Amino acid sequence: MSDTLVPQIPTTNAEPVRRVPTDWTTEAMQSRIRRRYASERRFRFAGLAAVWLSAAFLAYLLVTMVMQGASGFVETRVSLPVDLAAAKLPIEPARLVGRGADLALAGAGLEGTVLAAASTTYGKDGANLLSDGAWAVVRDAIKADPSLLQRKAVFEVPVSSPIDVAAKGNGTPDAEAVVARLKASGALSRGFNAGFLTSADSTDATRVGIWGAFKGSLLTMVVTLLLAFPIGVLSALYLEEYAPKNRWTDLIEVSINNLAAVPSIIFGLLGLAVFLGTFGMPRSAPIVGGLTLALMTMPVIVIAGRNAIKSVPPSIRDAALGIGASPVQVVFHHVLPLALPGILTGTIIGMARALGETAPLLMIGMRAFIAAPPSGLKDPATVLPVQIFLWSDQVSRGFVEKTSAAIIVLLVFLLAMNGVAIYLRNRFETRW
Repeated sequence: MSDTLVPQIPTTNAEPVRRVPTDWTTEAMQSRIRRRYASERRFRFAGLAAVWLSAAFLAYLLVTMVMQGASGFVETRVSLPVDLAAAKLPIEPARLVGRGADLALAGAGLEGTVLAAASTTYGKDGANLLSDGAWAVVRDAIKADPSLLQRKAVFEVPVSSPIDVAAKGNGTPDAEAVVARLKASGALSRGFNAGFLTSADSTDATRVGIWGAFKGSLLTMVVTLLLAFPIGVLSALYLEEYAPKNRWTDLIEVSINNLAAVPSIIFGLLGLAVFLGTFGMPRSAPIVGGLTLALMTMPVIVIAGRNAIKSVPPSIRDAALGIGASPVQVVFHHVLPLALPGILTGTIIGMARALGETAPLLMIGMRAFIAAPPSGLKDPATVLPVQIFLWSDQVSRGFVEKTSAAIIVLLVFLLAMNGVAIYLRNRFETRW
């Protein structure tokens, strides 16, 4: 006989426990339901309040910038009669054709003639009413119509910064008194300041323009995009599709994630040491700024690219391989087009961050006073955020509205750049 114990299956004739249905009509259950609904309402209210608070802050920012910056696009002008025939400027009409026209008019004493006309018309302090660039308006008019040298004409020239600020309601009492007198005589007028969009930096608030910084930002962003986008996408493809899973790959992934969180000024120090110190590249040039910002933007594109590539279903790869596609064709003909919308989203985030950066560009010298727009990637230039920073540090009150106007230009530039990227993302997006 074996002593092996055989497990006994207990048998019972007990009836199964009957579950009593919940009585939702009781006071306790109704109280629980009311508390749950109240908790849901509080959560919805908190979420809605957060959305409205964010929208309110954004609206306040936009309204404040528009109210303060709108006057930066407006120019105050004064009527100035100038008798060019009586001035007898020593210049021949033939010299007004070609590139030497500006030099010829400047050397003929046109600026002194304009200042003398202001003193004659508005008294001994009349010259203080005019902007430093008032004579340039007369110069351009003479270049367009040389017959003005033979007669008297009235020109609408820009006023000086104190008079301009007073005309917009923020000047000193003395300047406001002068403005009132000029308005009473009908000599003042206002118009769109086209020079703000076509000129570069200046020491006079009435002559500053945003074109130099805008062109510098455009060239810098082009260099950044041309470097960061292809290198970032190819790096993401290699790490996700081809790289072996080992410690070396893990080290690279950790390094990329850490680089995405490094403060931007560190990249500025890197650009200063490598591009300027080691390679001797031109200081304050868009190509150096683009290289520096590309180093900062590349990790963001790599991380977004890898996440977008991961989101492509494996069945796409299996189906492509099943019909005879090579691994390279699978990646570039199927995986990459489907991942491109997500990659473009990461690119939008990275480029938007690069467009608003100031610290790394200050380190490579892009805070210099640039009086002429850059004509190439190696010419000295500045960018919109740095230009805004420099103008905000000016003592003259005339630069306050110019700073806000430059912020508006920067926001429009950012929205336009993001709009193009969003259009491309939607263009390549595939609905599953």
